[in-house]
Amino acid sequence: MTTTRSTALWTQDAQTLAGMIAAGDVSATEVVSAHLRRIADIDPVVHATTSVLADTALAAAAAIDRGDGPRGPLAGVPFTVKNNLDVAGGATSWGVGAFAGAVASQDAPAVAALRRAGAIPIARGNMPDFATRWHTDNDTNGPTLNPWNASHSPGGSSGGDAVAVATGMTPLGLGTDFGGSLRVPAAFTGVASLRVTPGRVAVASSLPGPAPTPTNQLFAAPGPLARSVRDLAVVFELLLADDPRDPSWIPVLDSPDATPPAVAVTFDGGAGSLDPQVRDAVRRAADALADAGHPVTEQTPPQLIEATTSYGRLVSTELLPQRLEFMRQVGSAGLNAFLGAALELFPPLDLAGYISELGERLRVRAAWSLFLHEYPIVLGPVSGQLPWPVGYDLGGTAAVATMYDAQRLTVAANYLALPAVTVPAALSSEGLPIGVQLITAPFAERRALAAGAHIEAAFRPETPIDPRS
Repeated sequence: MTTTRSTALWTQDAQTLAGMIAAGDVSATEVVSAHLRRIADIDPVVHATTSVLADTALAAAAAIDRGDGPRGPLAGVPFTVKNNLDVAGGATSWGVGAFAGAVASQDAPAVAALRRAGAIPIARGNMPDFATRWHTDNDTNGPTLNPWNASHSPGGSSGGDAVAVATGMTPLGLGTDFGGSLRVPAAFTGVASLRVTPGRVAVASSLPGPAPTPTNQLFAAPGPLARSVRDLAVVFELLLADDPRDPSWIPVLDSPDATPPAVAVTFDGGAGSLDPQVRDAVRRAADALADAGHPVTEQTPPQLIEATTSYGRLVSTELLPQRLEFMRQVGSAGLNAFLGAALELFPPLDLAGYISELGERLRVRAAWSLFLHEYPIVLGPVSGQLPWPVGYDLGGTAAVATMYDAQRLTVAANYLALPAVTVPAALSSEGLPIGVQLITAPFAERRALAAGAHIEAAFRPETPIDPRS
C-alpha cells in the first residue's frame, strides 16, 4: 500500500503508522493528534470512549519524537483500553459509577507490554457494567452505538473498543473475553479480534478487591482488536512478555505448521435456525481456506450443548457468594434485568453440584482435544444470528436463551480455554457486519492468525467507517 502525507492517518492500520513514524514520514505527535481529532469528531455520535487521555498521549508522543521514549515496533501508535484493564493513574471503573475512584497505581500487564513497545494509550473504551452483557451500555456512560446501524447492538462487553477501532478513532484496542466479549463486538462491528489461551498473556490488577472467581481464572483472557489480522499478530507477540505479578502466566514455545492444517467447518448456530446470511459468510470463509490449501470438511464439534450449559451453571453459581448482591445494588437496571434472566436460565448449583460440574469439564475438554488433533482449526459463526436489535438482551429469559444458544460455539471456546480469532467475512443485506471465528488448540494462536489472514484477503474489511454517512 502506498501511503502519503495527504492520506488521513486515522485510516491506516497500526503497522503502517509505525512504519511511517520510524521512517520519519510523520511524527508520533501527528499520528496521536490525528486520532484525537477523529475522537472529537466521531465519539459524540457513537459514545465509544469514557475518557480521552489527550495530555498523557501527546506527552508520550512528544517523548518519542525527541528520542526519549521507547522505540519499539509500535512506537507512536495509539490504542484504547477497556475499562476493566488498569491504566496507571486512571480509574478502572468496570462501567460502574461506584468505581470512579478506583485509580490504578500500575498498568495491567498487557497495557505495560504495549507501552514498552512504544504504543500510547489514548482513551478508555466503554463497556457494560461488570462486563456482564452482550450489549455495551451502563448508567454512568450510556450506550455505545453500532456505527453501521444505531438500532442494532455493537455487542459486548468490549464494545467501546471495537467501535473505536471500526470508526478510526484508534487502530488498536485492548479488551477481554470471558464469554465472547472480544469476538461478539468484533463480529458486530466489522473488525478483527484475538482471544488468547488463558495463561498465555499475563493478567493482574493493582487495585484491591476480591480475587477473580475460579471460572474467570479458567475461562477469561485479554486480547487485541484491530482492523487487520497482521496487527493482531504483532500485538500478540508483544503481549507474550512475562510479568511476575501473574503466577498463572505460561511460557510456551510453538512452531509453525509445515502444511495448512485441516479445518472443520461447523454451521451450528444454536437450536434455532442459522441465519442464511451467516451461513453464506461461513461458507465463503471456508472456501477462502480451501483455496489457500487447507483441507476443509463440514463437521460437528463434540458436546457443544454440554459445554455451554455447564458454563452457564458454573458462572451463575459463583455469582451468589461473592458478587451478586453488590452487583444488584450498584449495577444498572439493564444489568439487573439481564442478571435476573440469566439466573433463571441457569439456576445456581449447590456445593456438590458445583464441584461435580467443574470436574466434568475435563471430559468435554478431552473430547475437544481429540477433535482438534484431527481438525486443528474449527471455523464457524461467532453468532448464528445477525447483530441483535438494541435492547434485545433485556427481553427476559427467552431472549437471553436465544442469544446464548446462537452464540454457543463462542461460549464453548471460553469454557474449553481455547484461543480464537474473529475476522469479518461479509456484510448482510442490511449492511450489518458478519464475523466468523477460527478456534484452535491451546497456545496455537499463530495457527488461527495465519488462517484468519486468508479469510481477510478474500473479504477486504470496509473499516474504518464514518457513522455519520
